[in-house]
Amino acid sequence: MSDWLFDLGNSRFKFAPLHGTAAGSVQAWAHGAESMTASALDALPQGDTAWVASVASAALTEEVLRVLGQRFAQVRMARTLPQCAGVTVAYAHPERFGVDRFLGLLAAVQLGKPVLVVGVGTALTIDLLDADGLHRGGRIGASPTVMREALHARAVQLPATGGDYAEFASDTADALASGCDGAAVALVERSLRQAGELLGTVPALLVHGGGAAPLLPLLPEAEHRPTLVLDGLARWAVHHPIAER
Repeated sequence: MSDWLFDLGNSRFKFAPLHGTAAGSVQAWAHGAESMTASALDALPQGDTAWVASVASAALTEEVLRVLGQRFAQVRMARTLPQCAGVTVAYAHPERFGVDRFLGLLAAVQLGKPVLVVGVGTALTIDLLDADGLHRGGRIGASPTVMREALHARAVQLPATGGDYAEFASDTADALASGCDGAAVALVERSLRQAGELLGTVPALLVHGGGAAPLLPLLPEAEHRPTLVLDGLARWAVHHPIAER
């Protein structure tokens, strides 16, 4: 029997075995979390303790917890705390700080230096952590995927997917990819620049999330950390063995 980590996001569901203080091999369902079927949920692993982080809807979260409760001896939910494992959250009301962003910081603080953590999923999230583990705040914007979908919803002739990045595109699909990916990259680059002015040193850049891949070639200084949230959840599991269901 073993402990497993589960990250239930807005658009992807990832899980991995807990190996010491980090996530093991990750499995991910790339389709929307709301499309998860009963048969898919029934195929989830079994074990001693399921450690769960969720930013999905209450109904979907409860359904996943119900299924996990049948497959694990214990199910424990992670939640954002004002301070945990060397991280101090900037929010006056920490419960309003998304648990996925919080767990990303728990993983990033282990670097022991200033870090800008960028998550690219349904939303584009940017959070700054200084060398002392103090969260200096962040930003939330639309991800490139959501930008494309919003444009397509308002102007159906604009394709919701496709195209390649170019600095000055000569095709509509390429122009859309370039504009939406470029907007995200510009926000990250501005955040890096402003963070450098605030801290006196440019932070390391960690990027994670299902939509990270198209942005990575445009951010050569970035380190891709696809398991960042699950690694943070592993640290939560170590530091909060009596976390509540």
